[in-house]
Amino acid sequence: MSAAIEPGAHGRVLVTGAAGFIGRALVPALAAAGWRVRAAARDASRIAAGPNVDAVALPDLGAPVDWRPLVADATHIVHLAGIAHAMGSIPADRYAAVNARATAALAQAAAEAGAKLVFVSSVRAQSAAVAPGVLTETDPPRPTDAYGRSKLAAEDSVRTAGGRFVILRPVLVYGPGVAGNMGALLKLAATPWPLPFGAFANRRSLLARGTLVAATLWALKAQAAEGQTFLVADRTPMALCDLIAALRRGLGRSPNLVPVPPSLLLGALRLAGKGDAADRLGGELVVSTDRLAEAGFRWPADGESELSALMKT
Repeated sequence: MSAAIEPGAHGRVLVTGAAGFIGRALVPALAAAGWRVRAAARDASRIAAGPNVDAVALPDLGAPVDWRPLVADATHIVHLAGIAHAMGSIPADRYAAVNARATAALAQAAAEAGAKLVFVSSVRAQSAAVAPGVLTETDPPRPTDAYGRSKLAAEDSVRTAGGRFVILRPVLVYGPGVAGNMGALLKLAATPWPLPFGAFANRRSLLARGTLVAATLWALKAQAAEGQTFLVADRTPMALCDLIAALRRGLGRSPNLVPVPPSLLLGALRLAGKGDAADRLGGELVVSTDRLAEAGFRWPADGESELSALMKT
């Protein structure tokens, strides 16, 4: 039987965006691991109360922010807050203000306070939604939209602030309650119908939310991670057909996939004016996780079992 972890044994960590999709899982994991957590969100009432968790209000990041009251006495910071990627509905300056300028101010406050900052960025700071070949951290970043450019600008400000930092670039994250394209795919996989994706062998890197939480906890403490940027994903990318098969296995079903030629489905989407959807459905985005492994991170589970378990929830 392992000994109980002393509350606050690792220090006090400020988590921004604590009520979001990642924050809801990260905050209790930090508290259970022995951190004292200052959990900040725009609506602090949405933060789950618990031992060693103090819920506080996060100001509007679109306006200039004085981070000093939130950073005060924090030894570490995990910055999750920001505007998530949305298709063309958010002005570029809003992305720049919330994702880039607010992060720059936080990085400066963290450096002045001597707090280590773990910034959860995005693979979109480096790439479009699809990319040829396997991406590594040494590839030149080429964001293709305002969201990605704002994340890359935020990363640059973290690197130049003069403090201790780690930058994580997660790929598409899945877990209970996931929305967006991944949420739609989960709903589709849950139907009893045959699906026409049996011939879709295009691979994508995905990331279980629990693995991102584990990587964040690791980054807070690992000296080998300091000053580094890491792509974060499940260890093995998955073809679309295998992804749907894993989801349906989680429901105790057969894959029930029909091998319709991808060119027919993708062509139909493009004719319908949904070229972006066709690119996402038929394209690839594979990242290397070798740097993360070489720095000492160990994956808590494999992606296929995580996907199957997700459907059971």
